[in-house]
Amino acid sequence: MAKLLSLLDANKASGPYNIPCPILKELALEIAPVITTIYRQSLELGTLPCDWKEAIISPVYKKGNVHLASNYRPVSLTCVISKIMVGTYDLQTHP
Repeated sequence: MAKLLSLLDANKASGPYNIPCPILKELALEIAPVITTIYRQSLELGTLPCDWKEAIISPVYKKGNVHLASNYRPVSLTCVISKIMVGTYDLQTHP
């Protein structure tokens, strides 16, 4: 887990909790054990922590008339730590 946190792109958006990626990256060794425990419990229970399900949804313009809603697509800004969890789960289930 510490390795994954240390590999975070410092330029990525911080997500709904405004925890900047550089801070997660810098504190990787200190927070990895806690995050690992949360991950294990989440996998055992089969559910994500409620806070990790929250997202900021923003419209992103595609093309065409800027006044038509159909010319936008939604982008979800989710918790960085939950994205890492999904990535590790995918690696474990689809090697």
